[in-house]
Amino acid sequence: MKDILLLTPPFTQLNTPYPATAYLKGFLNTKGISNHQVDLGIEVIVAFFSKHGLSNAFETAANRGSIQSENAKRIFALRDDYIQSIDSIIEFLQGKNQTLARQICAGNYLPEAARFDEPQELDWAFGKMGMRDRATHLATLYLEDLSDFIVECVDENFGFSRYAERLGRSANSFDEIHENLQKALTIIDQITLAILEEKIKKFQPKLLCISVPFPGNLFSAFRCAQFIKKHYPHIKIVMGGGFPNTELRSLNDKRVFEYFDFITLDDGELPIELLHKSLSSSVDFKRTFLLENEKVVYKNNSTQADYRQSQIGTPDYSDLPLDQYISVIEMANPMHSLWSDGRWNKLTMAHGCYWAKCSFCDVSLDYVKLYEPVTANLVVDRMEEMILQTGGTGFHFVDEAAPPALMRAIAIEIIKRKLKLTWWANIRFEKSFTKDLCFLLKESGCIAVSGGLEVASDRLLKLIKKGVTVQQVAQVCNNLTSAGIMVHAYLMFGFPTQSKQETIDSLEMVRQLFESGVIESGFWHQFALTAHSPIGLNPQEFGIEPQLKEIQFANNDVEFIDKTGIKHERFSDGLKKALYNYMHDLGFDLPLQDWFDFKVSAPTIAPDFIRNCLELKQRETFKSNAIVVWLGNTPSIKKQISTKKGKSKTQVILSFDTKTSQFDLIFSENIGNCLYQTLDNCQIHKRSNTLLSEVQKSFEMENEDFVSFWSSEQVLYLRDNGLLIL
Repeated sequence: MKDILLLTPPFTQLNTPYPATAYLKGFLNTKGISNHQVDLGIEVIVAFFSKHGLSNAFETAANRGSIQSENAKRIFALRDDYIQSIDSIIEFLQGKNQTLARQICAGNYLPEAARFDEPQELDWAFGKMGMRDRATHLATLYLEDLSDFIVECVDENFGFSRYAERLGRSANSFDEIHENLQKALTIIDQITLAILEEKIKKFQPKLLCISVPFPGNLFSAFRCAQFIKKHYPHIKIVMGGGFPNTELRSLNDKRVFEYFDFITLDDGELPIELLHKSLSSSVDFKRTFLLENEKVVYKNNSTQADYRQSQIGTPDYSDLPLDQYISVIEMANPMHSLWSDGRWNKLTMAHGCYWAKCSFCDVSLDYVKLYEPVTANLVVDRMEEMILQTGGTGFHFVDEAAPPALMRAIAIEIIKRKLKLTWWANIRFEKSFTKDLCFLLKESGCIAVSGGLEVASDRLLKLIKKGVTVQQVAQVCNNLTSAGIMVHAYLMFGFPTQSKQETIDSLEMVRQLFESGVIESGFWHQFALTAHSPIGLNPQEFGIEPQLKEIQFANNDVEFIDKTGIKHERFSDGLKKALYNYMHDLGFDLPLQDWFDFKVSAPTIAPDFIRNCLELKQRETFKSNAIVVWLGNTPSIKKQISTKKGKSKTQVILSFDTKTSQFDLIFSENIGNCLYQTLDNCQIHKRSNTLLSEVQKSFEMENEDFVSFWSSEQVLYLRDNGLLIL
């Protein structure tokens, strides 16, 4: 028996667990509360995409007579090939049968339908990504063909990372969800509930906590709750997670509580602890909706403070079937594949956002506005715990925006502990990401970052209060890519007051960034007005008119009228088509007009704008607390005496061995000895936080003109090979 069962309903991700239940489990462990966590999403996928599951799906489609399109007919005709190959393909994508990659790449192994019809630059992808990635990409197309068949012929709500997402999006009324819950169970529902019942019988929980991070697993959450209420009415059910945190803050439809006993908002640790206590005694509540006297009430009467980030424990991934997760590669782009390929330990450096000013963001909500960083030591302690627990050394930091100073401290701590890790994070493209910091991050295992370029227009970036310029973004991206860190840019169009010309100019900026090689991938999305953002709270300041509706259930996305009258959605296909080609290093020479099926104006941005930004020398300004770090080994040192015109001069040769090369630098005796000692002192493993002012003071005890020495060719060469100022 377990007091609490933590549940993630279908579907979130294929390749790695969504971390919410792991965070809660880690916290509950610190309180000695017995618990178990389940990711129904991956368990349902593995059960469905099997010989037995596909056989049932094809039989259902035949019985329904729903096989209409030519693509569906082809897949059905090849059903035996799909049924016979599915288990081996799933095992391959789970990393259990990697030798199959050669067969997949050789051809005539996978049945192929419409997803394979699109031209595939596989030779390019193979050269850039390798055989395993190429095979994974082909196997992904195979699964997407099956997904198309399922949506058309078996269950229209299906999606690999979402289920019935349409029902959860902007659902101001609960009516449609409630009506769909009265319909017959689908195949996906049947598999989901069969697994759920097995877990209930095994663990016999008193409290079922269902995490709903996205609209795409909302309906399944209600389906699970409906089943529990019918068959196990003694179990109390609570919903929490990203969806209720943003969408259900104005909830007043009492029908919701036919399925759930409680809905909690924001950080879940304390609310869940109090709900657990409420099972045996009367307690106050923390940020909790419930039904009282047939009315929906919101209770936040507990005086107990929320737990600090240092008190919530290390995320615990035990219980989850980590060997069952499936890696997929939808696009032959190394950066883009990170979200779906490989299993990542999810972790945060800080709660909330240290910037919290962007006008489109939910900065009024706690998950953004309450900024609380964790110390570097504690973050790396947790990383080491998770490595022992999961066996995985890959980490995805899922911060709103990882703080540069904390990233620096974490990188130093990783190197200091001699850990070999791989990690990536979400950032703001701010000037703190100097060339030296990027080099340090790469050395600690950072392989990629994602960040918001958004509208790629200085006027609009200022209106957004992004705190960056296009020039700054270009230079930061150049620092990152020069260090070997891949960059993904989030892009936005249709922002309030954005003109047609600004949209085209933004695309030209993006084209130049890709052509310059400073960003690796990107994603366009159309601006969406949210109720809790500065724009949603003050729409008149941005020239839009919200179309407000009566709120009974969800309240986040708000329809609005853009007073410019521009139909921004017309640009969507062209922007995405251009971006898709740029991510494949194609189409840079094509006129922007070629991406659109309607007349657009030529860009007004100079064709060399980004190149000129990158050629501008970035001014180095060192703060008084700047630290000097030497990432290399202690060099060998030897003296040589040279004689010229009868005068002897002693010089020092410092010999450096890097991972890939060897080089010598020659100095005068005093300077060479001083530099040797400086490099030895500044190694992270020996001492951290050696201040630049200390280095200067030490140098000037024996020598003169530190500034000239520090800008000399020898020191600049060392700066390119591991001597960093941070």
